[in-house]
Amino acid sequence: MRFLLINGPNLNTLGKRQPQIYGTLTLKEIEARVAQRAAELGAEVSAFQSNHEGALIDFIQAETEGAQGIIINPGALTHYGLSLRDALEGCGLPFIEVHLSNIHAREPFRRRSVMAAIARGQISGQGWQGYIQAVESLVAIAKEEGRE
Repeated sequence: MRFLLINGPNLNTLGKRQPQIYGTLTLKEIEARVAQRAAELGAEVSAFQSNHEGALIDFIQAETEGAQGIIINPGALTHYGLSLRDALEGCGLPFIEVHLSNIHAREPFRRRSVMAAIARGQISGQGWQGYIQAVESLVAIAKEEGRE
């Protein structure tokens, strides 16, 4: 099994950017932990981060074949990234939307996700562990749906 692990704008600054909100782990450290847990579950992840919506879409379109699901933290694109939403919907893979902070307890503009209605699930406010929960969920989904 192979999953895409996608992170959007500004997530490359994790560990430095507002650690009281987003934690102290870097994106590379989170990716390593997700890859380790995925391997324990018999899966692998292909990680990608970009500050550009088009690059995220290009990655989804190029990497969908042979993947069984997507873990995505769209960053600020959560709230307005309609072309990213279209790419996620169009690829046909189940995806879990992950947010380090609880977006529903933050500023009003952060509470709306344009991805949520098409996501298999949303994990918000669990810090880096939300990514682990997402990979565990996708492995279960892939097995249940025969996508292994």
